[in-house]
Amino acid sequence: MSAEAPALALKNLSHSYGVRKALDDVSFNIESGSFTALLGLNGAGKSTLFSLVTGLYAARGGSVEIFGYDIARQPGEALRRLGVVFQARTLDLELSVMQNLAYHAALHGIGPVEGKRLAEAALARAGLAERGKDKARALSGGQMRRIEIARALLHGPRLLLLDEPTVGLDIKARADILAHVRDLVKREGLAVLWTTHLIDEIEPQDDVVVLHKGRALAKGSAADIVAAQGAAGVGEAFERLTSGGEG
Repeated sequence: MSAEAPALALKNLSHSYGVRKALDDVSFNIESGSFTALLGLNGAGKSTLFSLVTGLYAARGGSVEIFGYDIARQPGEALRRLGVVFQARTLDLELSVMQNLAYHAALHGIGPVEGKRLAEAALARAGLAERGKDKARALSGGQMRRIEIARALLHGPRLLLLDEPTVGLDIKARADILAHVRDLVKREGLAVLWTTHLIDEIEPQDDVVVLHKGRALAKGSAADIVAAQGAAGVGEAFERLTSGGEG
């Protein structure tokens, strides 16, 4: 695939549950080395979009490409380049941190010696090198999220999806996770899609997709969206875009 292919390209993506349309002709790209916030209220279609991009659902219309690989036609190549952190906690609480990471490595066909090396490097990168032998249940909520991010990146993907990753965390832990992910983007050139309904998680330089009732109402930098709406900030711009009928 071309090195210039977007990290993620959604083209006319649509999906319905019976007669209810959850996504309606959604198109946008995410480039390498960028942090993109998918901003929408509960019920906007964020979880459906997340499920389509990760291959949990098959799209009823349109396409999903990861670095140029179509997830419907080349799922192995597409998903190999993708790391995922789901909203629900997914660590095995009875296993140690290292065991959780080693199991993920094995699922990706990584041998035990290389898996251990990668896991130790991932823990060091997450700032939790000393917690490898601890059971996952001994970690705080913020530390669990860091481990889930480390695990998602263990097999070397270049696109990271995080679904409402700060839900249930306190203010400090939320800020720490955001700073950690933004640092990964800056330091390692990752592409990140961060789904959220929290306005204060978005910075002016972030790329933003505003999703409302299954439709992408705005795409661009947060600063540009605010300016286009003549708003004082992201919150006011979001309110103007989503108020009234179908938005």
